[in-house]
Amino acid sequence: MKSRCLPIVLAILAVAAVSAAQTEPKAAGVVNGETISEDQVLKAAAADLQKLGSGTPDGSSGSMSQERLQILHRALDAVAEERMIALEAARMKVTPQQIVNAEIDSNVVVPSDEDVVAVYEKNKARIPVPRDQALPILRQQITEQSRARLRDTLLRRLKREYGFRSYLEPLRADVATMGHPSHGPETAPVTIVEFSDFECPFCYGLYPTLKLIEKNYPEQVRIVYRQFPLNAIHPRAQKAAEASLCAHDQGRFWEMHDSMFDGQKQLEVDALKQRAKEFQLDLAAFDACLDSGSKADAIKKDMADAARAGVTGTPTFFVNGRMMLGNQPYAEIRALIEDELQRAAKK
Repeated sequence: MKSRCLPIVLAILAVAAVSAAQTEPKAAGVVNGETISEDQVLKAAAADLQKLGSGTPDGSSGSMSQERLQILHRALDAVAEERMIALEAARMKVTPQQIVNAEIDSNVVVPSDEDVVAVYEKNKARIPVPRDQALPILRQQITEQSRARLRDTLLRRLKREYGFRSYLEPLRADVATMGHPSHGPETAPVTIVEFSDFECPFCYGLYPTLKLIEKNYPEQVRIVYRQFPLNAIHPRAQKAAEASLCAHDQGRFWEMHDSMFDGQKQLEVDALKQRAKEFQLDLAAFDACLDSGSKADAIKKDMADAARAGVTGTPTFFVNGRMMLGNQPYAEIRALIEDELQRAAKK
């Protein structure tokens, strides 16, 4: 009798285990070791998901899926933000609102009248409303951009300190790589596409970090360079970008790339031509290419593609389509690369 009861007991325990696994909420993320469930995220996203409805204007299910994923990421961030600020407030023995006031509200930069006018004058050709209507709108936008930057800075810090992790499928931008200068094998499981500006000091800061990535991941990572010269603030960036593409025509893009970042203060046209001479390029072809501005259209296309992918400044880069902004430290980029390698290994 006893021997017959044991299989029955084991069967009951197995069913109970399966039932418990089925009722356990699926994790969408974690903060400080505590799970944020998928149900919590769906609840936070409910209004936006309802607006999204069952389709998209262009009828593309892929586009709808991406929009849905964006909504879920925003909702997860909102749930995590509330939880992390509450944890930080408890640690500091203050209220959550006091954390927000101290870290964000008290540091928001409200632009002066002169600053707003300067922004208007720089962009008035693209502003569709009269000056008197545009100025208050610009003031509000600049102020909100300051607030958003401060909030992003706070949340990045809290995510590190409280061990935030998302289990949602990553958001990815579709950024073309074909025909653009690249380092590393085309079969590499990880591709980094960098939008950069040769005169940008933050791009210069990222330059040795990407060199270290190349050294440490020679077979696993390919790096693709695309142009995003910030001509409004970097007057030599456009010709530097053109020079790199003129050198690319002769198979020497990366030599020109490295030389311009190593000597970022020497980007005048004469200095660019001197580099071409040092690299023993066909000088007549290089000079004709640079003087004619024949690469300007290619640079405009890079910038248009960047804008569609959400790029607003430099450096901005995409790790298998996952956006990273600014001069990120090596550890942050490495963590994303390792995550992508793990994902590739599971496929």
